[in-house]
Order: sequence, then structure tokens, then C-alpha cells
Amino acid sequence: MTVRSIRHLHPAVSDDIGDLRTQRPLPNGRLEQIDPFLFLNHHGPQVYGRNNRGLPFGPHPHRGFETVTFIVEGSLAHRDSAGHESVIRDGGVQWMTAGRGVVHAELSPEEFLRDGGPLEILQLWVNLPARLKMTAPRYIGLQADEIPAATAADGVRVSVIAGTWDGTRGPVETLTDITMTTIAMDAGSRVSLPAPHGENVFFYVVRGELRASTTTLPAMQLVEFNDDGDTIEVEATQDSRILFGHATPFGERVVAHGPFVMNSHEEIYQAMLDYQMGRFA
Repeated sequence: MTVRSIRHLHPAVSDDIGDLRTQRPLPNGRLEQIDPFLFLNHHGPQVYGRNNRGLPFGPHPHRGFETVTFIVEGSLAHRDSAGHESVIRDGGVQWMTAGRGVVHAELSPEEFLRDGGPLEILQLWVNLPARLKMTAPRYIGLQADEIPAATAADGVRVSVIAGTWDGTRGPVETLTDITMTTIAMDAGSRVSLPAPHGENVFFYVVRGELRASTTTLPAMQLVEFNDDGDTIEVEATQDSRILFGHATPFGERVVAHGPFVMNSHEEIYQAMLDYQMGRFA
């Protein structure tokens, strides 16, 4: 087993959306993507008061990729034009395949608007290869108790969302070979994480602080690794939470425009036309 080295740390940059506190580590000025991982927004953490306006994400379209939404705290109501609807709460995950096109809304449910409370949500965009860009839309909403957990080491708990971790299989059957987890580490715990050769690693420190060899990894940092090993070793210096995944890169051209991610400008134009003509699911 060889330990991967760190190429670069990418701190999340503030990009608030109205009164929603938002940090964005990807893309940034140095890094456009970690193929096939395209984009991450970290909303919160913050506390909403009573009779608030909640999340601002009314109906909007997507085509050509997948959104994976992690509800760290709070709740999120989802509704889309393919007929999917759910309210997911603390610790749950939504995995939506936009594919050939879907219009969805991500809003706060009525009880949150009325009562308020803590809110922290991560949304990750995962690309689809050209051969799957126009696949049918799919959606799965998982509450925390529907996500299997594995113990990776003393004080290290892994929630397996997609892929397999030491025999524990996640409930999301992905279209590609993505492994996606969230990892909670107690202060002082250590763990070796799988990082198969040829795959790109997505590693974001949501909370706490970690150490990899002599490098400190603070909260709200995206860690970019070299493909020079098959494991990642970290120690938690504080109680910490990590968003961790890995996948084989597609190596394809990416052309993005707002909510559409395709392989050419012509496909972007067609996506805009199809949406305007009401052709999404």
C-alpha cells in the first residue's frame, strides 16, 4: 500500500446566495473539476429564525449530470417534473440524475419556514459521460436510517451512499463506478482510506480539522491528491466530518452553461432550446 501525496489545498470561497451563507470550493481559480466531480456548494452552517424565507431554489432545469445533496442539518423538500417528491432530513441524501432533462425545486418544508432551526447542506454535481447524457431522469431520496454504516477504524464511522466499503454496499445504484461516502471521525482517530490507482479522489473537509502526514487540513478545504498511491491516511485532530468519494475520470470535453453540462456548445444550445420549448420531463 502506497500513500497518495497532496497536490494542493483549495479553500472554499464565500459566494452567498441572498441570506443563505454559501461557500464554494469547486470550481475555483486553480481547479475547474476533479473529473467526474464538477461542483460543490456548501450552504451554512447557519440558524434560521421563525417565519423565515428558507431556501431560494425554486423551479430550475438541469441536463447532462447528477446532483447529490447531503443534508447535514435541517431539512430539504424536493419536487421535480419527472414526478419525484420527498422531504429529506438530518443525515439524509438526495441523488438526482438529470440526464436528458428535468426541472426541479429544492425548498424548505413548511415546518422549517414556520419554526426555523439549524441548516447545513452540501450539493455536489457529478458529471455523466457522453453516452449517458440523455439517459432518463432518476431520483432517490434517502433518510439517515436508510444509509448503511461501516466502522473503518476506532472512532471512524462511514456512511456508504454509493459503491462498496469493506463489504457494505450503498443503496444508490450508480450509472458509473462512483463510490460516495460521508465519514465522521472522533478527535484522535486515524484511518486509511481507499484510493484506487487510476481513479480521482474527492475529499472535502466539512467540519473539524485533520492531519495528513505534516499537512493540516482545516474545515471547508477541498484536498486535491496526486495519483501516486492507493491509499490516503489521515488523523482527526478534532471531531471531524469528511465528504469522500472516488471514481474513474471520463477524460471528455466539458462544456457547462448555468444548469447544463454537456460536451459541446451545440449541445448546450439544444438544451436551452429544449427547456424553452417545454421538452424536459
